[in-house]
Amino acid sequence: MQPVEIRPSIYWIGVNDRHTELFEGLWTIQDEGISYNSYLSLDDKKVLVDISSKFTTDELIDQIKSLTDPSSLDYIVINHMEPDHTGGLKALLLIAPDVKLIGTAKTKEMLESFYGITENVQVVADGEELSIGKHNLKFVSTPFVHWPETMMTFETFERILFSCDGFGGYGTLNGTIFDDKIVDVAYFEKQALRYFVNIVSTFTKPVKNAVAKLEKIPIDIVAPSHGLVWKNNPRRIIDLYAQWAGYGGKHGDPAVTLLYASMYGNTEKLMEVIAQGIVDEDVPVKIFNVTKASMADILPSLWLNSGVVIGAPTYEGGMFPFMSFVLELAQRKHIFNKIAAGFGSYAWSGGSKREYEERIAALRWVSFGTYEFKGTADPAELTEGRKFGASFASRLLNPE
Repeated sequence: MQPVEIRPSIYWIGVNDRHTELFEGLWTIQDEGISYNSYLSLDDKKVLVDISSKFTTDELIDQIKSLTDPSSLDYIVINHMEPDHTGGLKALLLIAPDVKLIGTAKTKEMLESFYGITENVQVVADGEELSIGKHNLKFVSTPFVHWPETMMTFETFERILFSCDGFGGYGTLNGTIFDDKIVDVAYFEKQALRYFVNIVSTFTKPVKNAVAKLEKIPIDIVAPSHGLVWKNNPRRIIDLYAQWAGYGGKHGDPAVTLLYASMYGNTEKLMEVIAQGIVDEDVPVKIFNVTKASMADILPSLWLNSGVVIGAPTYEGGMFPFMSFVLELAQRKHIFNKIAAGFGSYAWSGGSKREYEERIAALRWVSFGTYEFKGTADPAELTEGRKFGASFASRLLNPE
């Protein structure tokens, strides 16, 4: 895409990435892609806000060249040090060696450790401002949204919040960068949820702190480092992040995420009737085969729904390994305060149940109970499995 003027003399100069399959080497985005959003203000002082990943540097430099001479840049604002935000920094410094780098004190430390950069670094404090001509930049410290050095930059004249990872989302920008030009905004909201849970859900308290701090700032446009620029309804994405952060302290919506794995079809057979029982009580259920589904999709469902049903056969005296990994990742992402149930088959001993109980305790989930069977479930056990699902759903509808 060519540069897009957001407001007079302020431009989006981002790059779409349609090639990366795993964001951060972990989260699947081969279908959605992602954008690396950089912004350029051409005033008395020329300012670049955020950079991009190393492999998109040439495209970013071409974007800058289409508007101004990159060597004439006065400042580069580094809101976040992660390499998908700063990978092109050293290449830019070869073109503009005298440019001044702006960031927090922690950013200064990381510039040295990541890139060996110690000169032309200007440290800014929370609330500090920088006049660049007609426009004025105010720096807002937002640590751990998503790293400890992270800040946001607010342009006070046009009231644009360059929000870094905050309020970002997956998805390439297809022909437009603005929320009011997108036909399917709901798609980008879903991608923002996936991004929130995958990237920043561990830090829900810092997200809440950032949202509270921003309540005092009159924002007309939210311009994150990834995803849509929210011009028509900037409060929408801020409110969504606040809502999602709030799920970190409660059970969630009355719905079920059903996770299962099955080696020979026995656990899957019971899964089908348990799902029937859940729906018998008019509780929606989302089913994931953990050996096939993406963690990037499983975790948002776990984050939103109050109920989790875990179907895993016993494997070598413990839980099926793929399921163990999902639950370990859920713990790392602080997906707490759920109501859970477990089920599965075993051949000679039920070690999966023991590990289920250990992991549920570590996650601080309330255990409704477990339903195990030996070998293949017979018709009576299938009937009991359906009742088990219905009872679990009823428990969700009537939390204690």
